[in-house]
Amino acid sequence: MAQQSSIEWTDLTWNPVVGCSIESAGCKNCYAMRMAARLQAMGNDKYEGLTERSKRGAVWTDKVRCHDESVEIPLTWKKPRRVFVNSMSDLFHPDVPNEFVRRIWSVMGQTPQHQYQILTKRPHRMETLLQEIASEPLQNVWLGTSVEDNRVVNRIDHLRNTPASIRFISFEPLIGDVGQVNLTNIHWAIVGGESGPRSRPMSEDWVESIHYQCLHAGTAFFFKQWGGVNKKKTGRLFRGRTYDEMPAYIS
Repeated sequence: MAQQSSIEWTDLTWNPVVGCSIESAGCKNCYAMRMAARLQAMGNDKYEGLTERSKRGAVWTDKVRCHDESVEIPLTWKKPRRVFVNSMSDLFHPDVPNEFVRRIWSVMGQTPQHQYQILTKRPHRMETLLQEIASEPLQNVWLGTSVEDNRVVNRIDHLRNTPASIRFISFEPLIGDVGQVNLTNIHWAIVGGESGPRSRPMSEDWVESIHYQCLHAGTAFFFKQWGGVNKKKTGRLFRGRTYDEMPAYIS
């Protein structure tokens, strides 16, 4: 099922794939692991067996489940929506079959009234696969990658080489300085600190650096949160104001 979302930059989430595995340091305290464990404990069959307990809390079991019943849900929506695809997984996880990705693309193509936002930590697969199945980008699909520190900035090059109408980077959870990055043909940047138990701190200097680079490159800047154990308390003001910039459509 799709659900209304509290994520500031989208309207609702659509999860035709659930379950994941740790890809890099940004996954260490993944909110989706905690949420999947909660849903599993509530008896939701869709999430059965996707997490297990550890000394640090819930962790992925590395199982990925393609949920056929969820694939065509957007076909029932008439009112235009901004949709975050697979908040509980990664569409380009290696265990998601190519044909299943094709089905997702078909549904998005049949529903041009919606804007779909897809975020991956595996843009190398996204680049290769979409050059094969979607060489002409869908105008209503935004493609993004997560960059948590300077160890994974190479993901941006894979994103840039992927056919897309809008490309974006989620610098969240920002757990280190990303340094100088190439934002050429990157239309949007989301910046946010990690939240929840064991959250790692985010330096204001790291945010300042990304904001400056966005201004220089003409990239829309969205500041999501400072994070921490109580993200409501730390809020989302940067330089005394909110930054809710969104990308302009690229024809």
